[in-house]
Amino acid sequence: MSTHTVLSTAVESTTEEKNSEFITFLHPVTSREEAMAWVDVYRKQYPDAAHVCWAYVIGNTRQPQTQAFSDDGEPSGTAGKPMLHVLTERDVGNSLAVVVRYFGGVKLGAGGLVRAYSAAVSQAVNAAVLVAVTPKVECIVSVDFAREAKVRHLVSQFQGEILAVDYAAQVSLQIRLEEAQLDAFSVQVVNETAGTAIVKLSPLNPP
Repeated sequence: MSTHTVLSTAVESTTEEKNSEFITFLHPVTSREEAMAWVDVYRKQYPDAAHVCWAYVIGNTRQPQTQAFSDDGEPSGTAGKPMLHVLTERDVGNSLAVVVRYFGGVKLGAGGLVRAYSAAVSQAVNAAVLVAVTPKVECIVSVDFAREAKVRHLVSQFQGEILAVDYAAQVSLQIRLEEAQLDAFSVQVVNETAGTAIVKLSPLNPP
């Protein structure tokens, strides 16, 4: 998994289409529960709105942990899905988009709705601050005492972080480093320790 971007702070924006008002809220979220809690907030805040449509994507937009959307009474596929599409296309991970629509009396038709909801979220994303996230993994290196210093040196070379060290029959170092570096790091550890070190993924890592 490569570096991806996530939403940093909440954003609010408003667009208008044929007298219908679309109020868009973007929120950083890390779980479905958090996303649904925000949706409830806006349902209560705008009880007289015609529709409160939403879409969220958790994690890396290219390989999301979870994602979902709702048209909230708009014709199927005209609101939530286009909203999710914008979040995915623009690489806005860990985000919830909520669009509150006040009907202006003029029907937009299916194509018009898709454009309106897409434009509403696009405008909010234009104002959003995204931050880059590099996936990290944890591994455990077991090595004899004489070679501990070599492993520590490699950890610093790979800009990793030693989380814990356990001294038993051997030294076990729990290390966190960028996922993309893991293979190269493992090869170097084995080479530098003449094949005596064992590198294994920490059981805490997600599958």
